[in-house]
Amino acid sequence: MARSVRNISYFCIVKRFKRHLTIAILAIFMFLAHSNNAYANDVNATAEADSIEISLLTCGPRPNVYSLYGHTAIRYRNITRGEDLAVNYGMFSFGKPFFVLRFVFGLTDYEMGIEYFDDFVSHYAPTGCGIRQQKLNLTAHEKAVIAAAIDENYRPENRVYRYNYFYDNCTTRARDMIVGHIDGMVEYEGQVDASLSFRKLIHRYNTTHRWARFGNDLLLGVKADSETNRSEQQFLPENLCHDFSDAQIVSNDGTRRKLIDSESWVIERTRGVGADSFPLSPMACMALIALTVVVLTCVERVLKSNFWVLDVVIMSLTGICGLILLAMVFSQHPTVKLNLQILLLNPVNLIALVPVVKNLRNGRVHVWLKLWTVCIILFVVGGLLQTYAEGMLVLALSLLIRNISKIFIYKKTR
Repeated sequence: MARSVRNISYFCIVKRFKRHLTIAILAIFMFLAHSNNAYANDVNATAEADSIEISLLTCGPRPNVYSLYGHTAIRYRNITRGEDLAVNYGMFSFGKPFFVLRFVFGLTDYEMGIEYFDDFVSHYAPTGCGIRQQKLNLTAHEKAVIAAAIDENYRPENRVYRYNYFYDNCTTRARDMIVGHIDGMVEYEGQVDASLSFRKLIHRYNTTHRWARFGNDLLLGVKADSETNRSEQQFLPENLCHDFSDAQIVSNDGTRRKLIDSESWVIERTRGVGADSFPLSPMACMALIALTVVVLTCVERVLKSNFWVLDVVIMSLTGICGLILLAMVFSQHPTVKLNLQILLLNPVNLIALVPVVKNLRNGRVHVWLKLWTVCIILFVVGGLLQTYAEGMLVLALSLLIRNISKIFIYKKTR
């Protein structure tokens, strides 16, 4: 009986040991399997990150007024998944109600769009503007963060933004998407010319499109002639492309690496922006108008006549143009609010038109004609603070001559 008890005890001990041994072996196998899966996932994640390429795309200028200054986009390429996409912050539609009016007042909404890279290239290829690609030298973590940020930005509630040409456009959005999600900071090489204003910067691109330049300069005010820093100058695609070429990433641990891994042309640039089709430049047109005003004023003096119809035309046209400049005061664009050209193109002319002409026909000078003359003199002096549209000073001098002539004539005859 004692032997039987010992056998039973031995059997129970062995059985219990085998059960624990089995559990331990199963646990080891499960741990190894989990480790292998985690390792495989890490390997796959690393392999996928290595297969991702993020690049800055810079498209050259095109002849259209809205594309004279180039364009910027981001290329996202995932070789493992077979994805090749262009992230574009310059999507807009002319078909939206009051597009031009909203654009002038700074109320235009642009949209972030994602399209196949081949479709993006096919849109620009026929224009000959060229597409420059700069592949970014990013870590796997940075690529993942940027990819996640693009996904978040593409959500319907996030993709639309209020466009501002100088401060928040397709180029600055692409830059911020990249620079704002890097582990560290981007350090640029060299110094920038702080004396370059927004006006001078865009003048580099509209040299052969003088009427586009004239329109820009007519609407831009004093602030457009202020000095700019590097960040502000990067609103232009080619400026950002140039800055990225020599930039370095200074990581949080102090290590440095180049921002750009490689550069290449997706499509070579084969065509420029052309030139205006209209034969006369703004200066030529303003000079013709000024010459007409001066000649008619001289004839008026010689004949001792009163060409008051000419004054009606002058005050009407300058007043209508002045209304446009007055409207700019309410624009969301900060560079158009204070514009000294409103002293010459004065909206008050429309209000004062009838009494001024009535007095002139009766051989008298209305007080507004004298006040407008003072405004024109202030306009000429204001040329020290603001760069005016081409030919505006010539026009101002001709109107100054006419107004002084009127004031002098009717003062002498009374």
